[in-house]
Amino acid sequence: MTAAIRPRALPLAALCAGLLALTGCAALGLERPPSAHQPLPTVDGSSAAPKASAQGDGSVLTDAQARAALITETDLGAPWSVTRGAATWRDALLKASTAAGECQRLLDALYADELLGAPARVAVGLDDADTDAQLRYQIGARRPADVDAALAWLRTMPVQCARFTAATESGLIEDVQVSEAPLPEVGDVRAGLHVTVATMTSDGEEVVLTMDVAAVRVGEDAFTLTNAGLGDVPNDATQAAVQIGALRLADVRKQGRAQV
Repeated sequence: MTAAIRPRALPLAALCAGLLALTGCAALGLERPPSAHQPLPTVDGSSAAPKASAQGDGSVLTDAQARAALITETDLGAPWSVTRGAATWRDALLKASTAAGECQRLLDALYADELLGAPARVAVGLDDADTDAQLRYQIGARRPADVDAALAWLRTMPVQCARFTAATESGLIEDVQVSEAPLPEVGDVRAGLHVTVATMTSDGEEVVLTMDVAAVRVGEDAFTLTNAGLGDVPNDATQAAVQIGALRLADVRKQGRAQV
């Protein structure tokens, strides 16, 4: 049996030195140009998202309600701040292929950031300046039945894809491990995953991408989040974002009904 690769954090300088021969530091999001304009909007919306319920019964959030339900850097506190840009380790490490059945679907969902199988309606990106982790929080635009089906599939991943091998377009061979991640008891249905993607540089240094993944349905609405980075990822931020996100969605719904 192949020995397990133990995820561990490396100093950024050590990572850079080992990665130059493969993809370079910038390719994994370890450096961002200081003058770069923010390419990932703090709040963005999907053009595919419905603007109002076809029946006029308020079953779909309005655009304003969806934006109001997003979490912010204020919710999480320091060191979280508005994102400086999309983390480029997504292309370097998540754009990968595997022959391990449903695990390809999981990789595709992580890479596209579409855990519920469709683009987000609105989303926000936040960065942790201390760890270089990036949190992406999204509110979806799918029917509850479709959300529940996606959540049921996600909950099978720790069994179907507990550990598998993948290969990136640049030739990196990755050891991917997936386990269940506990979430706060909020919402109606939820699924949480802890994913690690480990690979080796040409000089034998280990690189590990760590991801906390969560998806929650709250009544008619649903949200997803990924909290990911090279090295340590603050799990307390994941727990807080899930709890705050569920409460905010419920509160926005409550206020909307009161105004009708």
